[in-house]
Amino acid sequence: MGQIREKWENVKIILRGDSDFAREELMGWCDLAGVDYVFGLAKNERLKEELAEAMKQAMEEHEQTMKPSRRFVDFQYCTLDSWSRERRVIGKAEYLEKGENPRFVVTSLAQGWMQRACMKIFTV
Repeated sequence: MGQIREKWENVKIILRGDSDFAREELMGWCDLAGVDYVFGLAKNERLKEELAEAMKQAMEEHEQTMKPSRRFVDFQYCTLDSWSRERRVIGKAEYLEKGENPRFVVTSLAQGWMQRACMKIFTV
């Protein structure tokens, strides 16, 4: 990172990865180094509960239109034992012909950045 910062001191660096990268060690390093991140987050019951109302709305819209429907929910979340603090999580409550398709990312990006990037991130 030092060489990148030397050459382009004002560039915004964003790490993007799947859920294998959503680890305290890497996110903590990013926080200290001024590097933003967007990492997939493996779903679990606590995360899905955060999406429950949005998923219900997506399902109802899908049943009316027969088209994919999605809602996004932004919330603070902390793992039960591996993260040192709460972090920003964006959940996608998506309802498709095959049923529910919840997805999650953990990010350090501010809301404006995420709004612009959200559709790209969740289509991967």
